[in-house]
Amino acid sequence: MRASVGDILHIHSRVVGMHDRTGEIIETRGPDGAPPYLVRFDDGHEVLLYPGPDCVIEPHRPETTSTT
Repeated sequence: MRASVGDILHIHSRVVGMHDRTGEIIETRGPDGAPPYLVRFDDGHEVLLYPGPDCVIEPHRPETTSTT
């Protein structure tokens, strides 16, 4: 698994009734984007984690600006 700063880590819930979690990868500590990752979740909580099989990395998409 490889990631870059700004990518979104999506953790799928394994329990019925629990919500999925998403967080922004703010630091990669492994070589060449490998885990562990420092992740800031939507509630502001930061954690260092190794993603498991229930995780998906969504690449960072730069915001587009429209000129009118």
